[in-house]
Amino acid sequence: MASLAQGLTASDMTNMAQEESDGPLRIEITGGQVEAMPVAVAPFFDEGGAGDLAARIQEVVTADLTGTDLFREIPVSAHVARPEGFDAPVAYPDWRAINAEALIVGAVSLRDGRVTAKFRLYDVFSGQPLGDGMQFDADQAGWRRVAHKVADQVYARITGESPYFDSRVVFVSETGPKDARLKRIGIMDYDGANPLWVTDDSALVVSPRFSPDGSQLLYTSFQNGLPQVMLMDVATLSAWPLKQDAGTMSFAPRFSPDGRWIVYSREQGGNTDIWQMDVATGAERPLTETAAIETSPSYSPDGRRIVFESDQSGSQQIYVMPADGSAEPTRLSFGEGSYGTPAWSPKGDLIAFTRRNGDKFHIGVMRPDGTEEKLLTESFLDEGPTWAPNGRVVMFTRQTPGGDGTPRLHSVDVTGRNMRPLDIEGAASDPDWGPLLP
Repeated sequence: MASLAQGLTASDMTNMAQEESDGPLRIEITGGQVEAMPVAVAPFFDEGGAGDLAARIQEVVTADLTGTDLFREIPVSAHVARPEGFDAPVAYPDWRAINAEALIVGAVSLRDGRVTAKFRLYDVFSGQPLGDGMQFDADQAGWRRVAHKVADQVYARITGESPYFDSRVVFVSETGPKDARLKRIGIMDYDGANPLWVTDDSALVVSPRFSPDGSQLLYTSFQNGLPQVMLMDVATLSAWPLKQDAGTMSFAPRFSPDGRWIVYSREQGGNTDIWQMDVATGAERPLTETAAIETSPSYSPDGRRIVFESDQSGSQQIYVMPADGSAEPTRLSFGEGSYGTPAWSPKGDLIAFTRRNGDKFHIGVMRPDGTEEKLLTESFLDEGPTWAPNGRVVMFTRQTPGGDGTPRLHSVDVTGRNMRPLDIEGAASDPDWGPLLP
């Protein structure tokens, strides 16, 4: 997505006032209950030409951190004193007095259309910086990416987890009445900002999926009447059919982790199987050949296995097989009801899925061997989970009941905490979370 890259660069800074330390400050987020860490974010300094941009970057940094429900902002009105400058020594007793555990100090400048933001993170109780200070530079239009990068660094240093704020989500925007929805594909920041429309609503489109590096999209289009997998170059927005075979339908595509392969469902002669295509040559072959309906394939992060849904047992269930189709699939799901739309976590430790039991839908997770199943949500209709790049958060579609039911995007932490709707205008569905941006 070259038009959105904004030429962002990063560099470390030497802390001038104190020795650096990795300190004891840390949030442990392995359990289901975590007390939010009180964090003070000092008003970011304007170091030249920034104007209100310093405050806007600070607001995004704070929103990213508090949106995880792992951090609690101490309001500026409660601050005892403000740092005299970005490089000024930190008066730790002033911050301990308001029970801050971490302090973020930042500064922003704007020169010749380039925005520069720098920050330092301090462990208040140990009285030491937590890691190096860092500086990010980008075109002015990329100021939100700069803010996300700052928040990513703070999040990673305190939690020990990989970051995910500077990432994007591809989704389907929906307008019009429920029985005649118009759909188009958009790409946005992870928090719903900066939507970019990559298709119009002249044809029905569903199931967009990023390539591993975010430079391409797979999606299913009905522009010729039957579902057909399309491949798009995101930089140019040019798109073409993955394969054109008269009388067949293709849908539910997904890239392999190395981008070499595409797996998808292909219907031919009334039978639906999982197929695999070599991206470079276009050569394709079936991975399953049964009388069942098999769809929604998803690779393991090492590319060695594929999880998918099949009704071969009589109801929709989740199965796993070698990525080359060399062995019979193994059934993973055995709970009440039906299972579908499996998605392997980027960390490889969990598989997310949709489960329907009676009149309720759930988003859940299980281990790759089918054990330790845990339901994260429950509602009238929850479906289609997708993972944040760090494997800690799941985004999905939730639809409200009734004849005018509307789909919205929601997210939930993998522990089942912090359920929240995405702040995006209008109806939306089919999210796919892209990689962390460079």
